[in-house]
Amino acid sequence: MYNIFIAEDDEQIASILCNHLQKYGYEVSMAQEFDRIKQEVIEKQADLVLLDINLPYFDGFYWCRQIRAVSNVPIIFISARTDELNQVMAIEHGGDDYMTKPFHLEVVLAKMKSVLRRTYGEYSSALHQETQVMELGGLYIYPDRFEAECGNKRISLSQKEFQLLSIFVKEHGRIVSRDELLEALWDEIEFVDDNTLTVNVNRLRKKLSELGIDDAIATVRGQGYRFSMNRKDE
Repeated sequence: MYNIFIAEDDEQIASILCNHLQKYGYEVSMAQEFDRIKQEVIEKQADLVLLDINLPYFDGFYWCRQIRAVSNVPIIFISARTDELNQVMAIEHGGDDYMTKPFHLEVVLAKMKSVLRRTYGEYSSALHQETQVMELGGLYIYPDRFEAECGNKRISLSQKEFQLLSIFVKEHGRIVSRDELLEALWDEIEFVDDNTLTVNVNRLRKKLSELGIDDAIATVRGQGYRFSMNRKDE
């Protein structure tokens, strides 16, 4: 079932939405730190965001732009602002729909289902599941472009480098064996020279160093590799 992220600072409204959506089988996450909503959306791997405009620190328009910079996840604004200007601004900043408070829960649910069908249904891009942005300690990975970013620096990755980095980020802190990596990156591992993996790992190390992430990939003798963040500028 889809994972819904609610960015609403009114605890009563957020709780009502959460309880109603959970009754219909949705997984629901609510914003915990309103100064890092973009990071929480990525960490929770949200499939849809319900976003208020009047929020602490920065408004919903700001967070919509921030999310849009790293993800195409559908965003529905839910706000007490009823004027047309705010509705237009919501769409221009990347929102998919707009609802005004007070709202009927069934209407929220209907709009959500409509947006989810358009985004993930049979007519949506089959590549969607492969385009989720990953984040770890300030390192962002963009699968749709084979790029990684940290701070103000960005690098381009080859397909194998991207696959390696994705695995390391997902398994960060755990030792990943060479056999696991070989099986993940090549279909016919019997035709792959073991040195090929070493070359790709070293290339990835060099590119991460360009981002200020040094010694991130540690070789564990006789076992494999362990990935951890270690930025030069920290």
